[in-house]
Parts: sequence; C-alpha cells; structure tokens
Amino acid sequence: MASIAAPAEPDRNCPLCPRLVDFRMQTRAKEPDWHNAPVPAFGDQKGRLLIVGLAPGMQGANRTGRPFTGDYAGDLLYATLLEYGFAKGTYQARPDDGLRLVDCRIGNAVHCVPPQNKPLPAEINTCRQFLIATIAGMPKLRSIVALGRIAHESTVKALGLRNAAAPFAHGAVHSAGTIKLYDSYHCSRYNTNTRVLTPEMFRSVFAKVRADLDES
Repeated sequence: MASIAAPAEPDRNCPLCPRLVDFRMQTRAKEPDWHNAPVPAFGDQKGRLLIVGLAPGMQGANRTGRPFTGDYAGDLLYATLLEYGFAKGTYQARPDDGLRLVDCRIGNAVHCVPPQNKPLPAEINTCRQFLIATIAGMPKLRSIVALGRIAHESTVKALGLRNAAAPFAHGAVHSAGTIKLYDSYHCSRYNTNTRVLTPEMFRSVFAKVRADLDES
C-alpha cells in the first residue's frame, strides 16, 4: 500500500507533541486573542528561496500567526528581505500590513512556540515531517537559509544529508543536489545585542543568496 504524504502544515490543534500542546493550552487561556497554534509558512510556494527559523516566538509569531512577525528578529529579517528584493511593501509587525514575499517563503523547524524558546530534540524530530513536506512542495526551490544551528541541523536531515558532511557555520554554504543551504546565526535580539551577529553579517548571507540566484 502506498504511504500517505504528510501535510505541509500541522492542524491548528496538532496533538503530536504533548508538552507543546500543554503549553499552547496554557497560553490560549492567558491570551485568548492571540494565534496560539502552529504557525504556517508564509510566502510564495513557487519561490526559489526558503528561510527556516527555529520556532515561533511567544510575543512574535505565536501572537500574530505569521513567521517572524511582531518581535525583534522579524524587524531585522524583513528589513533585509526588503533590501535584497525578496519582499515588497512595508513591514509593520502585523500580519495585515500588506507586506508580501517575492520568490521567497518563510517557515520554522518547529511550528509551535516552546517553553523558554527551547524545543526538545523529540519535538524537533516530530515536526520535521512538515519541514520535509514544505521543501517537497516548493518545485522551484534552489536556496535555503537556515537561521541558527537547530534550524540548520533539522534542515540538513530533511534534505537527507549528514550533519558531519554539512557542519553549521555562519556564512557557510552546503550543496544538496540542486539546492544550496546557506547558514546564518539566528537574527535574535540576544545574538545582535551580544554582537554574535551584526546586521552586516546577516545581510552578507542574503547578498550571497541574491547573487547566486541572479546567476542561475
């Protein structure tokens, strides 16, 4: 019997990770007007670029329902995407701001907000089926930017590579068939405040992606 492919997105009440379900229900009780559900990918399914983050932020995507929307990481990410032509419009940190992605899609390694922003390995492994489905559902995909080590390692596994063959390093580029995987430190406030990641370092990754796509 043929196997049934996993859906690209988890259901709003996805039951797969009990700890995250409990946390979701607690947050729904505290903040009933928030999204408080798995956050779907955003952008162009026919795009050539996929950006993979870690997981929704509590005050960001978990609140607004759109990846990287409503927290500092989104401020830097969307400004950079606008600068390099991967977005159009004005980012106003809300899902109805009219901003749209161009040749680009954004998702996460884990779709639900985890306690302390730290998903467990089992939760990352469980949610990878949706990342695999997202990748498979982008027929023109040529470039993936992984934001942070966890997103990188889950993406490497989703692409069928071994971590040892594609180690994480900011600015590194790895090949998986027709797809190139670009690594960046995560654009979190902590990383930028500590200068682990500067805006210039972040922009350099997307400048490389832009140049490579323009050449292809």
